[in-house]
Amino acid sequence: MSMSDWFPQIPLAEWIDEIVEWLVTTFDIVFDGITVGLDGFVTALVSLFTVVPSVLFALLFGLFAWWIANKNIALFSFIGLLFIDYLGYWEPMLQMLALVLTSVIISVLIGIPIGIWASQSDTIRKVITPLLDFMQTMPAFVYLLPAIFFFNIGVVPGVIASVIFSTPPAIRLTTLGIRQVPADLIEATEAFGSTTMQKLLKVQIPLAMPTIMAGINQSIMLALSMVVIASMVGAPGLGEDVYRAVTQLKVGIGFEAGLAIVVIAIILDRVTQQAGKGKERGTIS
Repeated sequence: MSMSDWFPQIPLAEWIDEIVEWLVTTFDIVFDGITVGLDGFVTALVSLFTVVPSVLFALLFGLFAWWIANKNIALFSFIGLLFIDYLGYWEPMLQMLALVLTSVIISVLIGIPIGIWASQSDTIRKVITPLLDFMQTMPAFVYLLPAIFFFNIGVVPGVIASVIFSTPPAIRLTTLGIRQVPADLIEATEAFGSTTMQKLLKVQIPLAMPTIMAGINQSIMLALSMVVIASMVGAPGLGEDVYRAVTQLKVGIGFEAGLAIVVIAIILDRVTQQAGKGKERGTIS
């Protein structure tokens, strides 16, 4: 005997469907505006990337990786990008990179201010913590359902789902990094008469920067994984090739596209990790 035999069943699914339908009807203009804006931004990024020849793009990215990290990561980035071009997945890779970059920019713009706010207020932290738990434990596929209703299929629902999925690490680690700043340093700045804003900008955020960069690194990795899943709703990129290979049982193509995704993931992970370590060295020095 189940619980529904003892208590009336709450029509939760029907309520959620009604709420989604009301949001779509009421805020249709807002969703259309977001769709146009995000689609235009991603398209502009892809156009900008495709203007640069693949070899030059790989070289410039390698030099950037050398400046941020070291020569070994720079060499791997250069060879890895050329390998993706050699496999014939250059354009899908650029599309995926544009989606990830857009998602991470939005996640950082949302996550870091909220993380700073939560670090300064215990009440805010207690309110957003269960929301972050909900966002991180909800299966990734579930985010695609409302995104389709609000933004149709294509680039935008993939970006929105990626933003929702990748924002929690930025919030959590920003809050953690600022709250872990030694109390004696905070007391010293207060003793010198620093305001809350001065204390935050000159002491807490610089010292918390390695942890904040770790949060950005995690956001990039989650956005990358979600962009691949978003190919199911029409998001372009390497995920589309993987999804097509799965549906058509083409193991070789699926392996090639998956290998290209792995190369991009390693490059982005190593570069952002080294960026965080660089920030840590800068704060220590």
